[in-house]
Amino acid sequence: MTPTLARRHGPRPATGRDPEVRSRARDWAEIQERMPVPLYEAVYERLEVGPGTRLLGLGCGSGLALLLAARRGADVTGVDSGAPELLALAGERLESAVDAEADEGGRSADAPRLVEGGPADAAPPGGSPYNLVTAFSPIGAVDGDFDALLGQLAEALPLVGRGGTVVLAGWGPPERCAATSVLRLATRLADPLRGNGSWRSARRDDLEEAAARAGLVPDGSGRVACPFGYADVRSAVRGLMSTGLFDAATRNSEREQVAKELAEALHPYVRRDGTVWMPHVFRYLIARTR
Repeated sequence: MTPTLARRHGPRPATGRDPEVRSRARDWAEIQERMPVPLYEAVYERLEVGPGTRLLGLGCGSGLALLLAARRGADVTGVDSGAPELLALAGERLESAVDAEADEGGRSADAPRLVEGGPADAAPPGGSPYNLVTAFSPIGAVDGDFDALLGQLAEALPLVGRGGTVVLAGWGPPERCAATSVLRLATRLADPLRGNGSWRSARRDDLEEAAARAGLVPDGSGRVACPFGYADVRSAVRGLMSTGLFDAATRNSEREQVAKELAEALHPYVRRDGTVWMPHVFRYLIARTR
């Protein structure tokens, strides 16, 4: 079986910068996306994700979290909007995994499914509601991410059965997240006149507040160490710029200048062997639908 890709109807984004966009998508998939893997694994282990899990991944990107769940036997659907290059990489990644399992005589779950659009476009296959929704894109980085999460949940929750599980993720305390300095740099470069611009520190109760406003019932939480480690400064710059946090900065300045300032900001985290190591913590909240 191969992953299925459903696309919403409507105009596709302009393709004039496709080579650059594809390069950044590849940087995300090959460098940056692995940083939260300890978070994914901790959540899946705690929830005993496996056969019988019907998972909807919001903002699935290039699909690494989906892949890890599928390897545990879960039926997975990923949804993302405005990121066709990432979804293409997710399709390649999941297809390779499905083919490998087929060669070994395994894989009894349904083929992974990818949806280009919003959560409302990802109706559960076969009519059975999802019993797990993951929103692993962490909030607490920039203004607006909290409201964006609530918008996604408003579309996704009607697709979940009563008592279903929803996992929200957020940045940990600023003092335990070395990448906080990178966020400050990104917003300063995006709007020098406003200083920190749209950046704000993660608040202790961000996830609980989001769950309450979405009508969810909190049912546990945790923190997971997810250090950002890179082979060298060049890889770190490529990985961090693939996150989208520097998009506004590159609209206001040359990309090369932004990359130069980012490399300088990473100097405190460069080790003697040239690798870059940034301690980091993500937080997650488990909640239930009513």
